[in-house]
Amino acid sequence: MVDSKSAGKPVPGGRDKIAAEAFLQSLQECGVDYLFANPGTDFPPVVEAYGRAARRNAKVPQPLVVPHENLAVAMAHGAYAMTGRMQAVMLHVNVGTANAINNILNMSRDRIPLMLIAGRTPIMEKDAFGSRNRPVHWGQEMFDQASMLREAVKWDYELRAPEQASDVVCRAHEVSMTSPRGPVYLTLPREPLSAPVPEDFMSSSPRAIPTRPYPDAMAIQQLSEWVAKAHFPIIITTSSGADAMPALAHLAEHFAIPVVTHRQLMVCLPSSHPMHAGYDPAALMAKADLIIELECDVPYIPNVQGAPQRNTKIVAIGEDPAFVRYPMRNFQTDMAITASAASAIEALNISLDGQLFDAVAMQERRSWVEEFKANRKTTLEKAAKPNGEQITLAYLSRVIGEVLGDDAVIFNEYSLSQDHCPREKPNTYFGLSSAGGLGWGLGAALGAKLAAPEKLVAAVVGDGSYLFSNPMVAHWTADAHKLPFLTIIINNSRYGAVRTATLSMFKDGVAGEDDGRFMSDLDPSPQFEVAAMAQGAHGVRVSDAAELAKILQQARDIVVKEHRQAVVNVICPY
Repeated sequence: MVDSKSAGKPVPGGRDKIAAEAFLQSLQECGVDYLFANPGTDFPPVVEAYGRAARRNAKVPQPLVVPHENLAVAMAHGAYAMTGRMQAVMLHVNVGTANAINNILNMSRDRIPLMLIAGRTPIMEKDAFGSRNRPVHWGQEMFDQASMLREAVKWDYELRAPEQASDVVCRAHEVSMTSPRGPVYLTLPREPLSAPVPEDFMSSSPRAIPTRPYPDAMAIQQLSEWVAKAHFPIIITTSSGADAMPALAHLAEHFAIPVVTHRQLMVCLPSSHPMHAGYDPAALMAKADLIIELECDVPYIPNVQGAPQRNTKIVAIGEDPAFVRYPMRNFQTDMAITASAASAIEALNISLDGQLFDAVAMQERRSWVEEFKANRKTTLEKAAKPNGEQITLAYLSRVIGEVLGDDAVIFNEYSLSQDHCPREKPNTYFGLSSAGGLGWGLGAALGAKLAAPEKLVAAVVGDGSYLFSNPMVAHWTADAHKLPFLTIIINNSRYGAVRTATLSMFKDGVAGEDDGRFMSDLDPSPQFEVAAMAQGAHGVRVSDAAELAKILQQARDIVVKEHRQAVVNVICPY
């Protein structure tokens, strides 16, 4: 970051503005709050531009040094979750880009807008300002640097002339924020980035972002007729999100339509809603004669949860209802409506008001869901009791929900059971992308805390995903940038996903003889809490169910009242 002592000092007379200044100014004008940076030898023009901005008291995005690229991208993801505004990450040439690709894949599948910026090896070998002056400048050059991640971004471009600096930022912002949203990639060679720019080229007005798609009126009318005639319609959603929640809650309650939030990536419907039918569609599949898949990439897994009945009508709704960037995806649909979830459900509510319904069928659905929820509650309460001293996953998930409360923001990287940790409010829960790139939770929590400092933010991670998260870098970043958050490690000393996958195929084979531990075993488990203490964190290990609630409460209070990060290493065999 720029030395605050330099702020307010006049810029030496006659110094031309450079493209890097236009670049930072345009980021600010596009509403970018932060520049998450992992710098290298391509950064000198940006460092200079920040120094000049400090002297002029110019508004530019807040720079944050983050010592690992994957963590920086995850932080941008978390900041977007709290603000809804595109964020920016700048990395070092090809090697920095390579380290970021894991979480870029997550952002691509989650449709998160991000301007990923990287330097490029200087173009000129000599005799130009900014040309190569380190041995690495030859070894790091690629024929096509952007090819590493082109499949995961919507747009990529390389700055070709200093006068373009503002325009390329505005174009990147426009493309990233246009529906369906997603990451873009911009590379900045040193020579044009450090070259003078005339005042007329210092700014370029941000483009108007195209409105999100609105549903076709005839399709909504047809769907409303199908809903009215259906005996047992259901909705399955993964990421309809906060904007659609009020309309979805009204639709489900008013017209008695059960909603399953399958593999929920964000809160789509309050857990206590009378028509919330849990997180697994299996129990409803055989009953449904109409399925509305609302922003749901995998509504069901045919060889696990079964397939719909042969005569069931299926409607897919979303900004990209066909998920065209998934190479193979063959879920049957009878209608597909391109629209934002909020606009589609709002339009459907209006259209349904003009339909006649079978009151008996509606009451049957309400009664079925009431009985289903009551039986489910009994089963879940029984499962969520402690098993002697041992901390079970269900009990831990229940206690996390009770201790953190409804207002906490939880980032769940795999392990937390949503069945036992209800969430009632929008933007209080976020799950790992369907891309499954581990090493996301800690960074996302840090980014959310940065953008919403008044909130209690927690990352709930497995011990394997914690290791993927570059934890020492994460805790250093929390300490350096004063971002107190709570980390809860669900520690079963193994890669649970690997073991589960192995047993799902070879439980009765040789691989099942050691309970699937081969190649998933993470014993001996490190003292994660002790390592975190080296970065100023409160660290504690707990293995006794009787101590769990008290220890989590203490950690929560340290984060909230002492503004200090905390790590709770929970020994939870499962």
